[in-house]
Amino acid sequence: MLNLKRLAFFLCLFACYQTAFSQLGFSHEIGVIAGPVEFRSDFGNRDNTETNFGNSGIGIGIVHYINFAYRADCNCYTTDTYFNDHFKLRNEISWNKTNLEHFGKWVDPSRNTVEANQLRGHKGVAKNLDIGTQLEYFPLSIRSFQSFGYRVAPFVSLGVHYTSFNPEVSTTYVDMTPNSDVIFGDVTDFRNFYSGWDSGSVDASGGSTWSVVSSVGARYKVSKLADIMLDFRLQYYFNDWVDGLNHQLDYNKNNDWLVWVNVGYIYYLN
Repeated sequence: MLNLKRLAFFLCLFACYQTAFSQLGFSHEIGVIAGPVEFRSDFGNRDNTETNFGNSGIGIGIVHYINFAYRADCNCYTTDTYFNDHFKLRNEISWNKTNLEHFGKWVDPSRNTVEANQLRGHKGVAKNLDIGTQLEYFPLSIRSFQSFGYRVAPFVSLGVHYTSFNPEVSTTYVDMTPNSDVIFGDVTDFRNFYSGWDSGSVDASGGSTWSVVSSVGARYKVSKLADIMLDFRLQYYFNDWVDGLNHQLDYNKNNDWLVWVNVGYIYYLN
C-alpha cells in the first residue's frame, strides 16, 4: 500500500510538471515502446553469457516528449537556440518483467552437491513499474529532421526514474537427506538456504528505489507526424533487492541493473 501511495504522489507531481511545460506552448509527442530486457542481478554468474541471455524478459512503456523546437500555440518554430534545436525532454511510464534462475558453473549438471541442487531449484521473478524523465540530446538539428532534411536522427539521453519493484521467489528444492521431511517450497522459509549465505538473503516483500537511466538510439522519420525509434538502454538501480535476492557475499559488488533494447512508434501531437 505504501508503494502505491508513493507512486500516486509521483504521478501527481509528474502531471503538474507536464502542465507547467504545456503552458509554455511547447509541442508534444507521444509513443509506445516495447522490447526484450536482460536483467543483471544476483541470479547466475556475473558476466556470463548464459546468465545474461537466460535471465531475459520483456518491457513495455508509454513515452511522452516535450519538443522545444516547435510551438503548439502558434504552429511555428521557437526561437532558434542550440538547446531548442538539439534537446527534447522524455517522460516515461514503463513496466518490465523477467523470470530469473541460476545459470553458470555452479549449477552445471556435473555438480551434484546440496548447494548446486538448491541453486537449481531457486527461481525468481523481477517485476518493476517505472516513472521518470530523461533529457535527450540530438547531435543533428531537430528542425532539419522534422522537415526531412535527413531521415535518421541519432540521440543519447540521461535521466532518473522512480521504480516500484515487486519480486517473487520460489524453489522446487527438496531436502533428500535421511530422516528429513523438509521441503523448501515455502518461499517464507529460506533460512540457511545456501551454505555461506546470510539467512536474510532472500526477501520478496517488494519496495521502491531510484535508478539512473542512460540510453543511445536513433529515430527514423516515416512521415511528417511519425517516427520509428530504436533505443538501447542501461538502467542502474540504487538497490540490490529489486530481484528479491541479495546474497551479501564479498564479490557481490553491484546493485541490480538491466539492459533494455526497445523499439518505439512516436506520433507528433502538434
